[in-house]
Amino acid sequence: MLKSGATPPRAKGAVRLSAKRLGNQSVLDEFRQSGSFKCLFPRPAERGLDAALLNTAGGITGGDTFRFHGYAATGTTLSLTTQACERAYKAQPGPYGQVTNHLTVDTGARLNWLPQETILFNGSALERRLLIEMEPDASALMVEPLVFGRAAMGETLTDIRLRDRIEIRRGGQPVFLDAMQFTGDLHAHLAKAHIANGAGAMALVVFASATAEGQLEPVRRMLPGSAGATLIQSDLLVIRMLAENSFALRRALIPVLRHLNNDTLPRCWMI
Repeated sequence: MLKSGATPPRAKGAVRLSAKRLGNQSVLDEFRQSGSFKCLFPRPAERGLDAALLNTAGGITGGDTFRFHGYAATGTTLSLTTQACERAYKAQPGPYGQVTNHLTVDTGARLNWLPQETILFNGSALERRLLIEMEPDASALMVEPLVFGRAAMGETLTDIRLRDRIEIRRGGQPVFLDAMQFTGDLHAHLAKAHIANGAGAMALVVFASATAEGQLEPVRRMLPGSAGATLIQSDLLVIRMLAENSFALRRALIPVLRHLNNDTLPRCWMI
């Protein structure tokens, strides 16, 4: 039992891994893990390197810190996912739970950043940062799905703190930046017709590739009415999606992600 005024223990963890090319395969090179953050390596179906991140603390609350750095070396394919949905639990007043992901994609390499949903609980305080640094001829597919409370339990997010920043740089130059910050009653905010019309989940997908322009129309044909796709530039396709709940979001996301990832997805993504 904690003494009065004592600070409860915080979860901390870090993972660092890199892929290198060996013959025509992408294989593990450097790998380090510590604390409550682990990495699993399911057997890949193709010639890339697959890795699944796992938070053994079971979720994130105020004061927790998790850091990941992934590196796809020249000519490799690195696919990253999470073993399960991440959960941002109720936090005490004070510090945010922090998640920092830094991904580097070298010349001619391909990165797939495909984490499963992050579920926000009422009272949560979460700060996330994702930075993807790419060489000019590298490619990347990323998704960040976010679920607003546990719909099956009737939970509504009337009190949360959220900071989220996603940045992509190509050749050292910023090509995409998405940032949001919210404090307070998120349920009331999302209920507004011009904001989210009561949606319970959302996702951002970015496809950075020389083939992005040719994927715009095929992707648009796959999207539900609550989603949209646009080209920011010829090699950068951005998709935003709203859904009633996490199941509807995943059902809409899977065909799009499979299409943009050579008709394959990590097994844990399957409904």
